[in-house]
Amino acid sequence: MVVNNSSNSSSANGSSNVGGGQRPAAAAKRAPPPSTWTVFLFHFALPMALVAILSNINDIYSGLVSFPSHLLHHTSNTAKTMQPKLSTESRVKLPTLSPKERPTAAAVNNQQHPQTQTTAKTTTTRPTVATTKSSTTTTTTQSSKTSTSSTSSNHPRHRQNAASDPFHQQMETNIRTLRHQYKQAVNTPNEHLAAIQLADFLKYRDTVIHDGGTYQMEAIEVYSSALSLLEDKWRNMMTNGEDTRKTAMTHNNEQHDDEENDYYSTGLNHEIFLDYGSKSIEGLLCATYTNLGKTYFMSNMFERAVQSHNQCLSYDHRYIDALSSRGQAYIILGKYKEAATDFFQVLYMDSNRLFGNVVTGLARCLSADDNVIDGGWESLVQLLEADIPRQVESLQRAKELSDDSAAATIKHYADILKHMHHAMFQYHDTKTKNVSEAWKHLSKGNEYKMSTLAPFDEAFELDKVSRLKNVFTPGFWPAGMGSDTKTPIFIIGFVRSGSTLLERILDAHPLIVGTGEDSVFNGRLDSIRNDIIKASMAGQGEFLQTVKKLADDVVVDMIKRWEIIDANTNSEEDLSSERAQEPTRFVDKMLSNYMNVGFIHLLFPNALILHVAREPMDSIFSAFKHDFPPGGFDYTSEFSSLARLYHGYRDVMEHWDKVLPGRVTHIRYEDLVKDLPGMAPKILEKAGVPWDPAVLEFHQKKHAVNTLSTTQVRKGVYSHHLKGWKRYEDFLEPLLKRIGSRVEFKLSTSLTPSTS
Repeated sequence: MVVNNSSNSSSANGSSNVGGGQRPAAAAKRAPPPSTWTVFLFHFALPMALVAILSNINDIYSGLVSFPSHLLHHTSNTAKTMQPKLSTESRVKLPTLSPKERPTAAAVNNQQHPQTQTTAKTTTTRPTVATTKSSTTTTTTQSSKTSTSSTSSNHPRHRQNAASDPFHQQMETNIRTLRHQYKQAVNTPNEHLAAIQLADFLKYRDTVIHDGGTYQMEAIEVYSSALSLLEDKWRNMMTNGEDTRKTAMTHNNEQHDDEENDYYSTGLNHEIFLDYGSKSIEGLLCATYTNLGKTYFMSNMFERAVQSHNQCLSYDHRYIDALSSRGQAYIILGKYKEAATDFFQVLYMDSNRLFGNVVTGLARCLSADDNVIDGGWESLVQLLEADIPRQVESLQRAKELSDDSAAATIKHYADILKHMHHAMFQYHDTKTKNVSEAWKHLSKGNEYKMSTLAPFDEAFELDKVSRLKNVFTPGFWPAGMGSDTKTPIFIIGFVRSGSTLLERILDAHPLIVGTGEDSVFNGRLDSIRNDIIKASMAGQGEFLQTVKKLADDVVVDMIKRWEIIDANTNSEEDLSSERAQEPTRFVDKMLSNYMNVGFIHLLFPNALILHVAREPMDSIFSAFKHDFPPGGFDYTSEFSSLARLYHGYRDVMEHWDKVLPGRVTHIRYEDLVKDLPGMAPKILEKAGVPWDPAVLEFHQKKHAVNTLSTTQVRKGVYSHHLKGWKRYEDFLEPLLKRIGSRVEFKLSTSLTPSTS
């Protein structure tokens, strides 16, 4: 692949690098003035080194290094109580050997068990997945959410990109240990278990340290090996006439027939909560296929995810974990009817509500299409109205417990009630239009969510913004630093600002690839910062070379990451039409990178930075009403913390406009939706690519979008939702007071012709 790297060393707004002023081309080749280098050393390198040291000491004294025992030794103890999470967090890849060399386990299973219903299609090619480090949006399942919330620090956002903190370091130590154990187990009877154990921890690490999914590709590769071994073992057992699944037992240890509504005691579902050593061979295969699907989902390979879940369901078409996870993948692929069918089936079988995310998943489907299930919304609402009181009673009983499982059980019921109330909010918000009822459920759902989180650390947020302003000052950036490439396009902004719409528009261009919230740059940021600090101490020459190499490495990884995902995407669109040209631009849409504009400019002084700004209260209320996966947006569900986060965002963006005037290109969301034909050509010109009318039909492209905006962007551009917060203005009055004068955002779109 040839990527178009411009040799133009000017910044994206047409001016030379900040601090250097306008100089003749010949003068630009001279070394940066000593004063700029001195500013950099004393205003960045030394302060950042001190911050890293102090942060490390603080974390040591905070006692952050702790891990759930089930990740190192799977047990079924929690299954004896309410069991709010699964012990089957293994992720497995498709078989190593091709189908020509041996049939897949699922294919053989279909012949041996004709009574088992299946929708699986035999995989005909092995997925092209390399063992590489990559970044991805950390979209988690219910079990992932439980692990993240219960084991991370009180303020998990402190740990993002924190390679120097002891928690992160202990994670790496554990991974090295598990890799060694896996290597030692090769060609032994326990090789598959060692592989699953390693891959489990790789997955777990990427759910609690939000740096872009560093180990997902390795986890897929390791799980592939485990699944290959399991399939060999399964075939041998079938040939020898051995039992390949356990007999379901009741609590009295008697054989259990298929009793109505007791689905955890039938089929392979009764093995879901067993430790790996206690599962049957089919229980292991079903669990690993399911978790392979979850890993593909986390890696944005959604078609592969569905295929893997289908393989599991060929063993047991009622396997709840696979149905729940396949439904999530179907939503991303825009297959709402299929997703709703899976979700409703899980709701019917899962009387203990261990898979609470199917409630909001089904609500999302109904919001997109009221006819995806028989009875529409009413079918779900009747179920929830009957179930919510029961879950409240269960939560009250859990609060009276005093054993070790109390905290996890309380969190489980709080999460379930959060999902249920959020689903009822969507019903009243979109269907009945009853604002009072909608608000009642939204506020109650958010109350349950916040009850499981540590108090918001406002001092941390204030200090973070203050340090940024003190470090990145005018004249900070040495002239001549970074890479000349214009390959990356960074989209930044506050959450729910319209960034997904902008990315989809760009991705519709044949020369631009949108990678979703899958930031390679953000995933490597902490190591980049540390390498920059080290290089700055070694002298100016090494510093400039290091920064350029770090930037080029990010671009290489972005391309590799896209190639892997592209090779593992089997949509009809991909099969029917190939890109006429290789892409030359890759969109990095990690909204929180508004905090990292200083680093982006340091590495990529010519890369386009697009800031999407939306009418403040539309963006803020949208953040308040959405339930984000655990991580950086945990605290958008209460007024005080949400207001502080928004003020921090505005403070930071005002700072960049002050110290790097013109460097960030602002795009008003309202301008985009009101005049896409007028805005799109200017955006493409700014990106340095020729006009292509396909961008105006972006919503026709069959592209998976793994964000909360999935259903919206498939509808195209519409403006009826502008100022939608006004319907709830009376309830939002306390929040309006906290936002103050910033309820107005006097920022104009700043698109100007590109200098490329």
